[in-house]
Amino acid sequence: MNNGAAHTPESSRDERLDDIDRTLITALQEDGRLGYAELGELVGLTPGGARRRVVRLQERGVLQIVGVTDPLKLGYRSMALIGIEVNGDGDVTEVAAALDAIDDVIYVVASSGSFDLLVEVIAEDSSALFDVITRKVKRVSGVARTETFQYYAIHTHRFQWGTR
Repeated sequence: MNNGAAHTPESSRDERLDDIDRTLITALQEDGRLGYAELGELVGLTPGGARRRVVRLQERGVLQIVGVTDPLKLGYRSMALIGIEVNGDGDVTEVAAALDAIDDVIYVVASSGSFDLLVEVIAEDSSALFDVITRKVKRVSGVARTETFQYYAIHTHRFQWGTR
């Protein structure tokens, strides 16, 4: 979910979720096409009540309902994870925002360890991937070093982790 705001484990947990919210979220993680009547029946609300709950979760940024796809099966023949080290006087948040503006970038996370940022990119083929990395990612102000880990296949891609 990218709404322009950084999400951290500490800032993302919302203690205001109740059992109904948690049940709705879990059900929608399993099948995002469930109707409000089905959701309402699941949690003891009318369809309108279930709709209001889901809309409120969406407005709060807790929930986003999307179609999940496999880029490798949609014509993108190359995917990679790029570890990025931000130079010493660079602002990690600013570099992340600049990377987020690149269309080929589909995921940006701040991390610890050898890299300040981990960036997932997609491209039509290896030549296009090379262009994304050399002509876009590496040219972002503040990027000191990159290391690319090209994907051969997606083994596990989970979206059902429930709530706490």
